[in-house]
Amino acid sequence: MSDHARDAGYDDFLDAVEAGEPYYLESPSGNGWLPPREVDPETGERELVETDLPETGEVLTYTITNVAGPSFADDTPYVVAIAEFGPVRITGQIRGMDHDDVEVGQTVELSVGRNETAEERVVVFEPV
Repeated sequence: MSDHARDAGYDDFLDAVEAGEPYYLESPSGNGWLPPREVDPETGERELVETDLPETGEVLTYTITNVAGPSFADDTPYVVAIAEFGPVRITGQIRGMDHDDVEVGQTVELSVGRNETAEERVVVFEPV
């Protein structure tokens, strides 16, 4: 198990995903951001409100990683994708399907897994 220091914003977000209560931070202008954001960088607004994240998202782009840095060396090959969940874009690993079957536009659900190398929690997308 990893002994990394807790990152309050990121780890709180992962805790919420694991509890089935994922959220994002919404500004009065309707922009969405992931924690630990304190200010909307587009508007400067500071009144960010926790808002329920949509249950599913859509893959916008992805890549298959065959050579990784030390923290993910034992995980290769793996697919990293950016998926849009309402007003936010989230980066995570796609799991639960063959790498060759991943497609742009695919619907995915958000979850949390662990990487094999360091056993640290990571954002995971699973096909719907």
